[in-house]
Amino acid sequence: MHKSIDSFKGVSPTLGKNVYVDGSARIVGDVVLEDDASIWPLVAARGDVNKIRIGARSNIQDGSVLHVTRKSEKTPNGFPLIIGEDVTVGHKCMLHGCQLGNRILVGMGAIVMDGVVVEDDVFIGAGTLVPPNKRLVSGFLYVGNPMQKKRPLNDAEMAFLKQSAVNYVVLKDEYLEEAN
Repeated sequence: MHKSIDSFKGVSPTLGKNVYVDGSARIVGDVVLEDDASIWPLVAARGDVNKIRIGARSNIQDGSVLHVTRKSEKTPNGFPLIIGEDVTVGHKCMLHGCQLGNRILVGMGAIVMDGVVVEDDVFIGAGTLVPPNKRLVSGFLYVGNPMQKKRPLNDAEMAFLKQSAVNYVVLKDEYLEEAN
């Protein structure tokens, strides 16, 4: 198995087809990477006390941290981390026990906390802090600390959400080709 990928309590990460995981990343436990997903340098994804799911064509960029919250009496299901398809998670983001839909861009250095639900087609600006249990509705830009709903996305921004993911699939394929 890949040197960056470890089991925890007998549960190993699962990788779909054409997945790229950089050698400096760490993927541990109950983590599923769907087809064409990519994990870039120094990413830590720890599915040790709950599950992490990363959808097809999604990319997690350098230095990001992905984690979860354990099940408890207060939160019987805990907070898994669920990331949809065609999601771009920028450099040095922190995603903790939240749910992201499809075609989302999480700007560099953003923090998204437990219980947050991000609907499809959302742009989270760089450095944004999304406090626990917030819902970000589809079609908007969110910025700030704490985050605020700034404005509707324009057509070019909506198109970029998908294009960003496509760009990383192409780059990931170049890295995989270089490795062979």
